[in-house]
Amino acid sequence: MEMSNTISEACGVFGVYCFNSKSAAPYLYWGLIAQNHRGHHSYGFLTYNGNFHQYHDLGLLPPSRAPVTKLILRKLKGNVGVGHVRYATAGKDTPYWLRKDAQPCVLKSGRTKIAIAYNGNLVNSKQLRKDLKSEFGNLSSSSDAELIGRKILFELRKKKDLVDAVQRCMTDIEGAFSVAGMTGEGELFFFRDPLGIRPLCYGMNESEEIIAVSSESVGLDINDFQFWGEVKPGELFIVSKDTIRVEKICDVGKRAFCAFEFAYFARPDSILREGCKPVYKIREEFGRNLAKENPDIREKIDVIVSIPETADDAAYGMHAETGIRWERSLRKHRYLTDRAFISREEERDMIINKKLNIINEIAGKRVGVVEDSIVRGDTSRRIVKKIRRAGAKEVYMYVTFPRIISPCFYGIDMATFSELIGYKFDEEGIAKSIGADGVRYQSMENFIKATNFKENELCLGCLTCRYPTPLAQKLADEVKAKLSRGEKETGRIYEV
Repeated sequence: MEMSNTISEACGVFGVYCFNSKSAAPYLYWGLIAQNHRGHHSYGFLTYNGNFHQYHDLGLLPPSRAPVTKLILRKLKGNVGVGHVRYATAGKDTPYWLRKDAQPCVLKSGRTKIAIAYNGNLVNSKQLRKDLKSEFGNLSSSSDAELIGRKILFELRKKKDLVDAVQRCMTDIEGAFSVAGMTGEGELFFFRDPLGIRPLCYGMNESEEIIAVSSESVGLDINDFQFWGEVKPGELFIVSKDTIRVEKICDVGKRAFCAFEFAYFARPDSILREGCKPVYKIREEFGRNLAKENPDIREKIDVIVSIPETADDAAYGMHAETGIRWERSLRKHRYLTDRAFISREEERDMIINKKLNIINEIAGKRVGVVEDSIVRGDTSRRIVKKIRRAGAKEVYMYVTFPRIISPCFYGIDMATFSELIGYKFDEEGIAKSIGADGVRYQSMENFIKATNFKENELCLGCLTCRYPTPLAQKLADEVKAKLSRGEKETGRIYEV
């Protein structure tokens, strides 16, 4: 994936309730290991056995055989728990604040206590923070998770039950939020925003003695749990000792699932909705589409290469459609686990240079590079340069995700117009900027068709500048008007 500076997807959540009284901790650990691609700023666990037991740390989860892992799992007592991996798309990213903002976060008001882990981004966080400060005083973190938790506590304090409290959240909060949490009495609850922007699914083990919730289905798979389906938009689950309660508490009559999940963020072996193909099959279709949309490809290129690993399946699809050799000349160093798009700015150049090794089998050839997306162009520019240095005669980029022209408000940290190369240039201008001989994007029509979602079921805001929530649209329109007057952007649109 092409990204630079601070581009990321927000987080991954996992929760589990063991009706058979087994320890929740091992399931939490493996559920998060399977989703560590969704964030590596911090990770955290919380379990319950009459009291909350917590552990947070910075970075990626440690290996399963590491001594610290055994210590962590021994500390986490109880048959119910929630876990979280985080990349900060809101708040501050210094080590001090990353530690303070690590989730799950535990919040109290009087005798009421809850824990919250969430994936997403809140568009109206600025106003929410102001409102909640007037009720609770200064907040203890800079993350949106605390805002969701405080909002629930505020409603519970008015003697409302959890269903009413979550309903008020869905009414008053604008943005993307897939939440897994726990009450002070050890109930597991999880819910999804009314538009279902971020993924959330659930399942059970074969004997139906354990229920789990996960951002992606791979968190269930690794634990040998069966995928039962996605948590529907506006749906709330409450799991206690004797019951699984499901409430449809908000129905806005539409949905807006993030299209970017298909191109990059989701693991290739995940299933994002029941009845859908695994993500890798969808990406293969992206590659076939690019080949069909560019009938001159057989005359233009001698060999296909891909940016590992998210573009690999699309490259295979292009190879299968065209018969052009897919040369695995770009190799990723297996034990360098940082992902460039979620690394700090000062580390990113080093990671890109060290992580990818280019084998000179492409020397003297016209190379078609399959890439999942181009956001700012910095990474693509470096990769094109490295491929030319390896002896390529010509370099063409084939991009599975259509041209990004607008910011994201819902959990991907590309939050200004001016940073986006697709906002500044058309395909010809982008090719010139990154040093390629040509750039071709998959059409939006074929992208949508391959996902098996309808156009009105997807959030395509970053491609169209048409957003599914009103404040996001208002903010985007205001900034575009400023830019047209020659004014400059001053930071993330939703935080200014």
